[in-house]
Amino acid sequence: MQRTIAYFTMLLVGITVAAALAIAGNSLLTLPVGTQLEVQLETTLSSKANQNGDPFLAEIENPVFAGGEEVIPAGSTLRGHVAFIKPAGRAKGKAAMRLVADEVVTKDGKQEFSFKGELANLSSDSGVKVDNEGTLQGSGKNPKKDGEDAGIATAAGAGVGAMAAGGTGALYGAAIGAAAGIVYLVAKHHKPIVVSAGTELTFQLTTPGTESKATKNTPVSVPFICTTCQ
Repeated sequence: MQRTIAYFTMLLVGITVAAALAIAGNSLLTLPVGTQLEVQLETTLSSKANQNGDPFLAEIENPVFAGGEEVIPAGSTLRGHVAFIKPAGRAKGKAAMRLVADEVVTKDGKQEFSFKGELANLSSDSGVKVDNEGTLQGSGKNPKKDGEDAGIATAAGAGVGAMAAGGTGALYGAAIGAAAGIVYLVAKHHKPIVVSAGTELTFQLTTPGTESKATKNTPVSVPFICTTCQ
């Protein structure tokens, strides 16, 4: 009797352990909100040439850890899209562009992590900045250079007026030159945003990253390639 009880006890323990291992083997990992993904952009993006919804690709530069283990190795692929674009205006309005990260496919192609991530930082000397909402803001016009250009227009007008009608002509010429300078400043465009391939970006998860098994031969979205960005 005791041997029978012992046998069934061991059998029950074995079933429990096997079930626990099966559950552990099938459990999916989750990346917490706030996880940062440091990537290198593979697609050149521009507020002048791109449109809302255009996809982009980037490569994970540093491995990502969760639960004490590496879950996303360096070299994995991040996929995202352009969520918002505001082209540069003439009289006012800097260019703006928002990039959203959507998912990561691991380097071996076996796992995917789906989430929403906003841009937290970029490394660029172009003058483009990231605001508190994760939106890229263009550098705008150069006030110093624009002021110099307007001054040149004023001086040129004064010079032409002086040659034509002496001192009085210089005053009229200066006024005309100043008006030309104002027209120039109003007509001049703000600079577009251009984020070149190779730029280092940091995205931060705003929703948890849920793991799923990558579909075999999942096609990678063809990135937008800007051929007219300057």
